Amino acid sequence: MKAIFDERQWKHDPKHFMANGALLPNPEQPKRIEILKAAAEAAGCAFSAPEDAGMGPIASVHTAEYITFLKNIYARWLYIEGAGNEVIPNIHPANRSDSYPKSAVGQAGYHQADTACPIAEHTFEAAYWSAQTAVTGADMVAAGERSVYALSRPPGHHAFADLAGGFCFFNNSGVAAERLLKAGKRPAILDIDVHHGNGTQGIFYRRADVLTISIHADPVRFYPFFWGHAHERGEHDGIGANLNLPLARGTGDDAYLKTLDTAFERIAAFGADAIVVALGLDAHIDDPFKGLAVTTPGFAQVAAAIAGLHLPTLFVQEGGYVSDALGDNLTHVLQGFAEA
Repeated sequence: MKAIFDERQWKHDPKHFMANGALLPNPEQPKRIEILKAAAEAAGCAFSAPEDAGMGPIASVHTAEYITFLKNIYARWLYIEGAGNEVIPNIHPANRSDSYPKSAVGQAGYHQADTACPIAEHTFEAAYWSAQTAVTGADMVAAGERSVYALSRPPGHHAFADLAGGFCFFNNSGVAAERLLKAGKRPAILDIDVHHGNGTQGIFYRRADVLTISIHADPVRFYPFFWGHAHERGEHDGIGANLNLPLARGTGDDAYLKTLDTAFERIAAFGADAIVVALGLDAHIDDPFKGLAVTTPGFAQVAAAIAGLHLPTLFVQEGGYVSDALGDNLTHVLQGFAEA
């Protein structure tokens, strides 16, 4: 399988993370690249660098106002007397329709959903090339590749059109799906991260031309809490084009695979001719977030089942955090898909 990665993705090295009121090391570490790249190569992947398709593909799903914010906010932040080394919000609007301030602090609150997406000097550059990695992967699939792995880091599925969150800045899977759509494909996004792909849902929620499906730990007591519930089906033209399949905490291989069947039925009914797999590996039983209990062999079964759709498939890396099993999980996914 061909794989895409850009070295500039190493530059994003977030420090701040808060969980339950405690300051902790940020789980979205650059070390993930080292582990994931080695694991993909162990599965037979050959990496190349992405092309630079410019801002257009990113701007197709993100607002110009938000892109301007991400590009400039760190330099603006430095002018604040006594400011920290990373842009971290401390206030949020009650609604997206509330007034848009000129203040850097106020705009941070408007464009950053939580404290898990700190912005530092190289965040925009790394996020830009993470998105370009997904764009190049989409172009390769559109040109006839059976499958491609995009090592996109930082991840993307919690990023809305104008809102960062949950380690994510640009919605790489959404950008890739939009790119496939413009290439004449009818794409479905299948998100198998342990967390609901709330940003992806938000981007396409009123649209009927991209199917969004997310299998994740039930958000009633799990991040992102406010999105990802089964009743969320889409709005206006998008009614029925969004499918959430929340699972009880601790769900293992057998129940997960049965849930995939439901996802596949919707993909077939939608008439998808290309799949973007938002590849979170954090559904694993030993992932630090402890949401689901998929095993390493279970990941191979999941990938084999996806291969059974016989559709061109782009794997875009989402979550999956540093643990002894992280690399093996990715190797099993890519090998399981290839062997099926």
